Amino acid sequence: MAKGGKKGGGAKGKKVTLKMAKNAVRVTTDGHRRLDLSNMGIATFPKCLLKLPDLNELDLSRNQLKKLPDFIGDLVSLRWMDLHSNQLDAIPETVSQLVALSHLNLSNNRLTSAGLPPSLGNLVRLRSLNLGMNRLDTLPPSMVGLCGLQELGLFDNLFLSLPEFIKVLPSIIRLNTKRNPLSYAQGDPGATRGEGGLEEAVYLAMEGSLCGSCLESCKKERRWMLGGRSDREVDAEVRGVPYSGLITPNSVAQANQEQWR
Repeated sequence: MAKGGKKGGGAKGKKVTLKMAKNAVRVTTDGHRRLDLSNMGIATFPKCLLKLPDLNELDLSRNQLKKLPDFIGDLVSLRWMDLHSNQLDAIPETVSQLVALSHLNLSNNRLTSAGLPPSLGNLVRLRSLNLGMNRLDTLPPSMVGLCGLQELGLFDNLFLSLPEFIKVLPSIIRLNTKRNPLSYAQGDPGATRGEGGLEEAVYLAMEGSLCGSCLESCKKERRWMLGGRSDREVDAEVRGVPYSGLITPNSVAQANQEQWR
């Protein structure tokens, strides 16, 4: 009979030890230290990560997290964090301490507007924020402080109107509000702003997360958006942008792609 300590899929979920975490850290091509703990059945945020103070990228997506601890704010070296496809209903105030964060994915959780702290507005280096597939109907007004935000995903939520701060943030160049009540009320599948501002767009996904037919469809759309240039020309340009492995459309988890298509 297996002992309790060896049960990885029980009610408490899989336990991540410091040794496991250290062995899973990889250095990216741009020199960042990345830890991928996605899709491991983790139900509790691993406290051992506090002993990895130089961690730059953290992927805890597709797990069973219901709560983020206050000590998450101590991971001050984080630049990239992916928590999509968990069971989170709130974000702690201490997330504001992650001042180096530029990419945050919180899509496909159970977040309500009451669970978003005003301190989110302190993440002034944030460039990409995905809040799609939650239960949001408004955002903290303090998010007007996200002066560097370029990409915002709000798709599949409960918004009846566009948050006011979005209208005054000129930095936002890609916004997805699809499948919200406001979209149906306005007869608009996405969000638009005139030339040089917001344009209708879907959110970003890794190429490796898409099946062959979806990938080809996305490349066709990308060529159209970039003026009909060839794949080689498009890829050369994409390699020059901050998230070079990302293209459209909406997809936040390879495991659920067939279900969401």
